[in-house]
Amino acid sequence: MTDPRRSNPQQSTAGNDEPRPRADGGYGTVADAEIGRASESGDWYRQLRAVAETEYRLAVRGRWAIALTAVFAAFALGLTTFSGSSVSPEGFERTVASLAVLAVYLVPLVALAFGYDAVVGREESGWLRTLFALPVERAWIVVGTLIGRAVVLASATILGFGVAGGFLLLEFGLGGFDAYVQFLLAAVGLGLVFLAVGVLVSALAREKTHALGIALLIWAWFVLVHDLLGLGIVAAFDLSGTAVSAMLLANPTGIFRALVLGSLGAAGDAGFATVLAESGLSTGVLLGALVVWIVVPTVLAALAIRRRRL
Repeated sequence: MTDPRRSNPQQSTAGNDEPRPRADGGYGTVADAEIGRASESGDWYRQLRAVAETEYRLAVRGRWAIALTAVFAAFALGLTTFSGSSVSPEGFERTVASLAVLAVYLVPLVALAFGYDAVVGREESGWLRTLFALPVERAWIVVGTLIGRAVVLASATILGFGVAGGFLLLEFGLGGFDAYVQFLLAAVGLGLVFLAVGVLVSALAREKTHALGIALLIWAWFVLVHDLLGLGIVAAFDLSGTAVSAMLLANPTGIFRALVLGSLGAAGDAGFATVLAESGLSTGVLLGALVVWIVVPTVLAALAIRRRRL
């Protein structure tokens, strides 16, 4: 008798080797199969983990992890090398203050560049249509995508700025190193805020060019315009402590400055760090506000993706 598998080999392999589109325009990967298995199981956390792992692998494969780490390390090392601070705990704190000023401009820009195409870019490549075809809740697609990219961004921030921290530790010793750890954690939180905002923009935009333009406008508003307007209003009007606090909490970069520069005394006497004394906000309130800035854009992106039509 003839083996039916030999007489029709295509029939025996069609179910297993059918090509699947993936994010980079190629065909199916092991990660694709994991998402399918997770979706069949019906467990939301398995779906979330599968999407997050896939997004993380794609980001690492695309050299994003190396690029982000290199950018942070290059700027941090350049600033610490030419900062010219004295070898003392005060010099350590002044270097941290300079790094915080750098991070206010660099971290949001990098995070937005990393997140603006998370949804709309996947749609243009065809990967989003594949995910929508699976029995996976759309909200978990967005949240999983954000988590996968957040791991890459947080790791790059810690490694990149951590290299500079190692040199500072060798130069200044342990005196003042707690200020650097506080700066590092706050920088991670700032990056996650703008990554979540970038994913929200990506979930709302219909084209990558539109998402990129909106992301740049958001960066300009929070990094440049908002603080200038805020400082002008504070200088021109006698505002109450509540108004000053609301103005500070309305900008995640202001929260970052308050967390880092507010504890450095004279070394952090710049910008909204001087306004912090008038606001009376505690560290716990500032950390809670930073968490809110991460959660709210994530929830809005998860709601927006449900209404998105391909």
